[in-house]
Amino acid sequence: MKKSIINLALLGGLAAVSSLAVADSDHSKKSHSASSHCAALPNHAALKAALSDARAAANGGFNLDMWGTIVDRDGIVCAVAFTGGDRGDQWPGSRAISAQKANTANAFSLPGLALSTANLYTATQPGGSLFGLQFSNPVDTGAAYKGPSKNYGQRNDPLVGEKIGGVNVFGGGLALYDASGKLLGALGVSGDSSCADHNIAWRTRSALGLDHIPGGVGPGGTDGIDYDQTSGWAHPLCAVGLEDETAVDIGAGGPAVP
Repeated sequence: MKKSIINLALLGGLAAVSSLAVADSDHSKKSHSASSHCAALPNHAALKAALSDARAAANGGFNLDMWGTIVDRDGIVCAVAFTGGDRGDQWPGSRAISAQKANTANAFSLPGLALSTANLYTATQPGGSLFGLQFSNPVDTGAAYKGPSKNYGQRNDPLVGEKIGGVNVFGGGLALYDASGKLLGALGVSGDSSCADHNIAWRTRSALGLDHIPGGVGPGGTDGIDYDQTSGWAHPLCAVGLEDETAVDIGAGGPAVP
């Protein structure tokens, strides 16, 4: 009898611990939701529309379909979208990269200084002043790869509400500033050459009206991509031939993209 009572007590204790763990997990999820400022940022439909229009323009690269992710100032994912007809129409690996780029642009931009992921390339190479930065904030793989996969890029993408983390140091990530100059979060775009990614991100941000940046280290004091290899904030050319020339022309001041 005593043994049965002890076993029941142990089972009751384990159940209580389990309940606390579940409650703690639920609290963590609710905390993410409560701290999110996604209401001030474009929703899934707005992101998808702007991203699709931007991808349809001449951007250099290979004219591939794209992934796009928006995070808020806390690094919480607010929306994930793609431009193709199905999630497999763009590189599957670029979903996580787009979120990583958004996290990077948000994490290393300030109310008075916008840094794009393209701006970070040179300084993070061996011997550069920021070498190692790309390893400093690892991706949360649990968030990046949780399912179901059928929801990837939809309104209920499993990334929404999660902190993805990660640092990316090539083109495609841009901070988002509203008309008052307030830093709201960032946009990440991936799915083509990194030069085209930057151009598509730039067009997407412009279409969303969140490009009121305070200044940066790129051309003209912006967070634009810089192909001048003498610059400490330069980005390499992405290809050889017409696609590269198109990307560079746009990056040098083509339509809507410095």
